[in-house]
Amino acid sequence: QVQLVESGGGLVQDGGSLRLSCAASGRTFSNYAMGWFRQAPGKEREFVAAITWSGGNTEYADSVKGRFTVSRDNAKNTVYLQMNSLKPEDTAVYYCAARAYNVGSPFSKVAYNYWGQGTQVTVSS
Repeated sequence: QVQLVESGGGLVQDGGSLRLSCAASGRTFSNYAMGWFRQAPGKEREFVAAITWSGGNTEYADSVKGRFTVSRDNAKNTVYLQMNSLKPEDTAVYYCAARAYNVGSPFSKVAYNYWGQGTQVTVSS
């Protein structure tokens, strides 16, 4: 089992920045690729960003490329999502997720084994 706890969400103005953190506990964190997803009211949960177990490869949704950066610190069992130039359409609950041994597509929700409880990000216009 892997337990994931997100933090760092909040209310920010259009153009502002936030950094989300996801702290993992349980099994060896470095065995897991990590992803960030988000879900806005009335919408499907969608892929935002992903990072491999080593941190050597990252992927981003087109809507956040150039604005968001995913990183991880395996010594701290934590993955981060730095969000800059935030827009009102980024408003959602953000979830981190763990995918064992890089198995499956980083873009697909079903490839992830464990999920956090989510943290709310609200961007005001």
